[in-house]
This record gives sequence, structure tokens and C-alpha cells, in this order.
Amino acid sequence: MARIVHARQGDTVDAICQRVHGKTAGVTEQVLELNPGLAEFGPILPQGTPVAMPELARRQARTDIVQLWS
Repeated sequence: MARIVHARQGDTVDAICQRVHGKTAGVTEQVLELNPGLAEFGPILPQGTPVAMPELARRQARTDIVQLWS
């Protein structure tokens, strides 16, 4: 289920993605797909604009195994 956040004064889609998910790479595109018509507001969203945020798949921490002897 998508989480709804509201734009703050001067917010861009990228700024909201960074604030909510801590990154913009790959998230901004998902937000624009999830919110048709959002890009029509231009780069700065009006204050209070509801924005549905996607749920990101959780990545498991990768453990590298180092062999000291073969």
C-alpha cells in the first residue's frame, strides 16, 4: 500500500523522495508513475499536494565471504 505524504513549501519530487526514502535513484520515476498528472505542476509542487510514495523492496545486507586459504 502506498504511503501518502504532502508537499512542503518549495518541495520538488526529488526532495520528497530523498526525505522519505533517503535516495532519489529509481524512486523518482516510480513516484511519477504512481501519481499521474504530478509532473504537470512543474518542478516545484504546490504546498499541500498529496504524493503517493511507493513501497520499496527491502534489500538484505550482503555478506562477502573471504577465504584465507584455498
